[in-house]
Amino acid sequence: MSRVGKQPIPVPDGVTVSLEGTRVTVKGPKGELSGSFDPELAIALEDGVINVSRPTDQPRHRSLHGLTRTLIANMVQGVTDGFEKTLEIHGVGYRVLKKGSGIELSVGFSNPVAFAAPEGVELVIESPTLLHVRGTDKQQVGETAARIRKVRPPEPYKGKGIRYRGEHVRRKAGKAAASA
Repeated sequence: MSRVGKQPIPVPDGVTVSLEGTRVTVKGPKGELSGSFDPELAIALEDGVINVSRPTDQPRHRSLHGLTRTLIANMVQGVTDGFEKTLEIHGVGYRVLKKGSGIELSVGFSNPVAFAAPEGVELVIESPTLLHVRGTDKQQVGETAARIRKVRPPEPYKGKGIRYRGEHVRRKAGKAAASA
């Protein structure tokens, strides 16, 4: 039995979950999320707890069991607390500015790079070098943060670029250190 899949998902107060066949819809204070899952897995809502069970121990059912449970748990967490990724911008003259619903990145190119925020994702600038990506959908928040980071990933010699908060960039010795 999957250790992740058999764990129940508690539904907090203020969150409503509706099951229509294989479609799960979760409504909460931060918004609404819905998703369709494999029809062979059984999803049940009893006494404020969601349980996911599988019909057999076939490899396909085993792999979908934990995945389905985790996706539903992320939906519940997204509509209650939301998800956030923080990006730091390192480099002389590198900064981020708010432009409408999107942002404008000045990261060493000849022109600033405009980045539009997808629907359901909020881009919050705390300082010119600190950016928060917030939203209810975990996958969408992570993908948006990765696309912003891809504009100028951190380089290994000086560490300049856009990185996640707490990300460690392995530094390389330059030419001068190699010849000494």
